[in-house]
Amino acid sequence: MYLNTKNRVIHKETISIGSLNASIVHPLEVFKVAIKRSCASIICSHSHPSGDPTPSNEDIIITHRLIEAGQIIGIDVLDHLIIAGQKYVSLKEQGLMVRD
Repeated sequence: MYLNTKNRVIHKETISIGSLNASIVHPLEVFKVAIKRSCASIICSHSHPSGDPTPSNEDIIITHRLIEAGQIIGIDVLDHLIIAGQKYVSLKEQGLMVRD
């Protein structure tokens, strides 16, 4: 989701559709849309078809890459949500948006 300076959603876009157990996301694709739409911040999300929303190491790594890329260009990554059925995990709420 792409947000304006008041944290209102101004655009939603699917960047990648993965396979059963993997998805490739590059910060370039994520931020290309954000720059085109003049967004102030983004919220990322993806699904875990397994039904378990627990973040994988890869989920945490890509989140940190997105945060770093966003810092360089001035677009904040506010959260990364993992959705699995009726459950979800917010990496921000779990304290996983910052590196140890």
